[in-house]
Amino acid sequence: MKFNMEKTFLNISEVSRKLNLINKKTGKPANHILRFWEKEFKGIKPTILKGNRRYYDSHQIDKIKYIKYLLRDKGLTIKGVKKI
Repeated sequence: MKFNMEKTFLNISEVSRKLNLINKKTGKPANHILRFWEKEFKGIKPTILKGNRRYYDSHQIDKIKYIKYLLRDKGLTIKGVKKI
């Protein structure tokens, strides 16, 4: 019997698309938002693999979804989200 122990990682563009962080003018993923949130929120730590590319696991993506929900849907400020 085989076990799949491999974690699923998504790169920064895939996460941006999944969370609908898309530049409306160009249609490209808005990766700069995720990079900014990495600097602001210490809980977001992507895995840096080959070629200095950022990869996120499911736990990181859940944290980012929650931060996006608080910032965009609830209207909290970055300072307010940091307190939570």
